Amino acid sequence: MRKDRNNSRKQSSETPAITRVRTPRKDKNEVFATVSTLLGGKRVKLQCMDGTERMGRIPGSKKKRMWIREGDIVIALPWDFQDEKADVIWKYTRPQIEWLDKKGYLSK
Repeated sequence: MRKDRNNSRKQSSETPAITRVRTPRKDKNEVFATVSTLLGGKRVKLQCMDGTERMGRIPGSKKKRMWIREGDIVIALPWDFQDEKADVIWKYTRPQIEWLDKKGYLSK
């Protein structure tokens, strides 16, 4: 019985194959961003791939599901009326970041 338990742990520790990764939608003005600083109170400082530094806000619906640290790659949605602020709408996992880097999305 113990043998089965150990085998299931070995299988779950393997990295899953990445088949689909969400990319920013240009028609919705989404951009890649790197979290540079945690400001507290669900706010972060973002270095966006379009060259702008923005203050990001983690919406309430995503706050408990998305644990964000410095250096994470995220998708930011800049505000229409205040370009120096944005909402963080997606966070990438490590295998997804490696896939994006291999495909050339992060080198732009």
